[in-house]
Amino acid sequence: MGRDQTRLTPHAASNDPELADWRVVLGRLGTRFDTGDFATGARLVAAITEAAEELDHHPDVDLRYPHVTVTTVSHDVGHLTGRDRELAMRISAAARELGVEARPAEISVLEIGLDVMDASAVAPFWRAVLGFEPESPEDEADCLVDPASRHAALWFQQMEEPRTERNRFHLDITVPHDISRDRVDAALEAGGRLVTDEFAPAWWVLADAEGNEVCVCSWPSRRDSGEPEDAQPG
Repeated sequence: MGRDQTRLTPHAASNDPELADWRVVLGRLGTRFDTGDFATGARLVAAITEAAEELDHHPDVDLRYPHVTVTTVSHDVGHLTGRDRELAMRISAAARELGVEARPAEISVLEIGLDVMDASAVAPFWRAVLGFEPESPEDEADCLVDPASRHAALWFQQMEEPRTERNRFHLDITVPHDISRDRVDAALEAGGRLVTDEFAPAWWVLADAEGNEVCVCSWPSRRDSGEPEDAQPG
């Protein structure tokens, strides 16, 4: 009944033909289904609910008029497992029965990064003013998240010395691995500039015409990605 605890790495998930409808973004399997109307979306959500109850493994589902977005991760162990694979396959099958197309390239996750000299000193303020909670119960000074998952997470980037030549806030947009380079190219063509690609393809740092920065992020070459060692940048 959906209790497969085998760890599913981003590399394995991204090379699994049974998961062609899905992409790994920030450690979760996610996709978007182009339902076209609310009633079809509701029928898909009902089918997802039935599968989730049968497997006793429940995804996050966002129903909008023209589409349904779904993400899944094994919360009890903090990473993807075979349970997520099984659930994703069931959801894809339900979508096919309804004639609904998956559009995984449309998913992304936005985070806000703040450069700080002392995260423990500033984190309580941001937690209070935003009404957020620590992503990790043990470390408030790492990342704060919206308990209702409506708003972008805020994470603290520890600096060794103040950076006076740049804004202290920046955005991180995490996208599917197979469109990350396209997203970077589109941003550069739209007037952006490359700050550094030292860490690509894990992330590129870009800036707009006034120097405001954003990181375009994906899972390849990150720790625990499951990629073969010889496939990762040295």
